[in-house]
Amino acid sequence: MARYTNEMPERAVRMVVETRSEHPHETAALRHVAGLLGMNTETLRLWVHRAEVDAGSRPGTTTDDAEEIKRLKRENAELRRANEILKSASVFFAKELDRPTTK
Repeated sequence: MARYTNEMPERAVRMVVETRSEHPHETAALRHVAGLLGMNTETLRLWVHRAEVDAGSRPGTTTDDAEEIKRLKRENAELRRANEILKSASVFFAKELDRPTTK
């Protein structure tokens, strides 16, 4: 798997946007730019679509929203685990309270 710099997706997407009008369809523009940059066309297509979603010109979940959803899912799982621990502890302590004490 190729690793790209943080600037690479932004630059590649900009190149596709700038050259779209020179090609009969988006796929041709993607192939052209991917060839120039020596990268996979599908990777470039995903970057372009992600940029369009983030810009609001294509429907979908934005990068920021996806990150927030991921964070909330982690937090939810953590809270569920804590809740299970608290339930187990309350059962344990309830049994301890019900046990007769010897003096």
